[in-house]
Amino acid sequence: MVKNVQPRNPSPHAVAHTQTHRREFLKSSALQAIVVGTSPAILAFGERALAGADSHRVVIDAHMHVWANDQQRYPFAHPYIKDYQGMPHEGTVEMLIEDMDRHGCTHCVLIQTICHGWDNAYLADCLKRYPARFKGHGLIDPTDAKVVDKLEYWTKEHGLVGMRFSPMYYQNGNQGGDSWIDANETHPLWRKAEQLGSVFNFFIAPQQLPRLAKMAQAHPGVRVIVDHLSQVDLSADDPEPDIQLLLGLARHRNIWVKVSELSSVSKSHMYPFPDAYPYVKRVYEAFGPDRLLFGTGYPGAARRAYQRPTLAEEIDLVERQIPFFSPQDRAKILGLNAAKLWAVKS
Repeated sequence: MVKNVQPRNPSPHAVAHTQTHRREFLKSSALQAIVVGTSPAILAFGERALAGADSHRVVIDAHMHVWANDQQRYPFAHPYIKDYQGMPHEGTVEMLIEDMDRHGCTHCVLIQTICHGWDNAYLADCLKRYPARFKGHGLIDPTDAKVVDKLEYWTKEHGLVGMRFSPMYYQNGNQGGDSWIDANETHPLWRKAEQLGSVFNFFIAPQQLPRLAKMAQAHPGVRVIVDHLSQVDLSADDPEPDIQLLLGLARHRNIWVKVSELSSVSKSHMYPFPDAYPYVKRVYEAFGPDRLLFGTGYPGAARRAYQRPTLAEEIDLVERQIPFFSPQDRAKILGLNAAKLWAVKS
């Protein structure tokens, strides 16, 4: 999600293995397919990719924002900032497609930006224009009494495959507080998500994770993604309590984590963020390579405006820079995990 407010970062945002290993991966993939409903075609997609990563390279950006430059048709309607003046840089779907094609990014999961608020019309239109390239997560107001109806509407009428919620903005009583995360009245939303097959992703602070864990445990059929390593602040005097809260989620098999936005998690905020690797390794060891996802955030030139790495650098971070990922891990994190999670076909 486009973050106009970052609580702790003042920047505008700052081969092959043996056949035995391969068979073990495919066996694991088949088991996960049963859990999340992945089709045999998707498993074949993954097998082809592992058989020849260079010939069938799969790069799926699981966290991408686009926003319209037509404010008459798609107005900005930021729900948390009064008199919001808009984005400082263009970020259209056309820019994204160009960036994807230049760097071999096969698909993206579009995540509705907060600047367009609860109206997911632009995102839905992007999905209709490029159905073979995108999946979409919208935004709906978690405190809306009709939130269940909104989930069903955007899913059935516009083809969205999930929703994003942002407890990060509800900390310390802001926007009425974050008690909605695990409130009794929130359970119908999760039941509807399981019925629809919707995926939930959460932009959430570490101290809010226990509430999310309660919901994930109560609704094990709902697939849940924690965005951006829960934005644990590695520059804090003692980040260990927050790290432990995230690692504790690993026992819930329906939770995935995005290894993304190291630009704000890192102490130095300097690419390729090596100071964050020991922490990333702990997340990797807790969740395993099958439950980690790759994502970047912004299209094309908008990356520079938000002081983010280029798409080439983001891909290289997973493919080469992070030292403890195996070749199979890299293939999974860069795309195969997302292909299974969102049923992306080759």
